[in-house]
Amino acid sequence: MPDSAQSARQRRVLNTGSGPLNPMKLHPVFRTLGWTEVRLDIDARVAPDLVGSVSDMRGLVGDASFDAIWSSHNFEHLHAHEVLPAFREIARVLKPDGFALVTCPDLHAIATLILEGKAESAIYTAPAGPITTIDMLFGHGPSIASGNTYMAHNTGFTADRMARYFLDVGFTEVRTGKGGFYDLWALGLMPEARLERLEGMFSGTEQQALVR
Repeated sequence: MPDSAQSARQRRVLNTGSGPLNPMKLHPVFRTLGWTEVRLDIDARVAPDLVGSVSDMRGLVGDASFDAIWSSHNFEHLHAHEVLPAFREIARVLKPDGFALVTCPDLHAIATLILEGKAESAIYTAPAGPITTIDMLFGHGPSIASGNTYMAHNTGFTADRMARYFLDVGFTEVRTGKGGFYDLWALGLMPEARLERLEGMFSGTEQQALVR
């Protein structure tokens, strides 16, 4: 499909585990002209477009109906047995030339902090407040304590584990990288996706190295 303005206007990105509506939480790739966001979240209180889990979107999302998946700090909230079904689902709903951009806590980086004796240290400050190593591993403690149990982390990923799941469900290429806040990034390409088509989209973003 040519990269014309008309084709760009038809691109749709599924934001899994979106939380409340906030366009600035979209990755910069998807804030450009031409992308339409559809929000999926298990918590109906955040008023998503679709209420449900990324591990089972049948009945909510059709096969090959999205150009991209954006998943920011969603997959670590799944239970271990839900991870493979979730990856199968994102492969199912993507078009043959689609891609998935996923970020989550980096278990390797977190383990290093624990070994350094910093398990309970505040590592950085987020809009929700100070984030400790334990928060990155198990979920934001104050949010969970206030009753938002959806914030609990039930699994975790290294680059190798993330890539293996992508490849096991039919993505033909996976590129991983590290972020600046002990976060892991992964770009999964469906069989007909081409890196050269993504270079312009990612240019100038912190994840541009994923397409080089």
